[in-house]
Amino acid sequence: MDIAYWIVAGLLACFYFYAGVVKVIRSRDLLRPMMAWVDRVPLPAVRALGTTEVLGAVGLLLPPATGIAPWLALVAAIGFVLLQIGAIAVHLTGEDRQVMLNVGLIATAVVTVWLATGWL
Repeated sequence: MDIAYWIVAGLLACFYFYAGVVKVIRSRDLLRPMMAWVDRVPLPAVRALGTTEVLGAVGLLLPPATGIAPWLALVAAIGFVLLQIGAIAVHLTGEDRQVMLNVGLIATAVVTVWLATGWL
């Protein structure tokens, strides 16, 4: 279970770390080709979302690696499930109805939640 957790959580953390950094540092014009929804959301909210994703990615890896509050990995994984549920709602209310990536991320985060229970 430990190896499975590190593989799944590592991949999920890499995805969210990259996506979060992109949301934090890029302008709206550079985000628009990748994320059609950025025009409907205030830029500070996009930056906050990116920061949340970066912190969640760190939360998946750092607590279990250090042994300090490993339950935070479970909280981060649950947070990513909730984040993607909200992302699906945003996609479905706009013109961009592509949600397959979000469904895949939910599935991966759910597996991570299940594997993270081994740290408790």
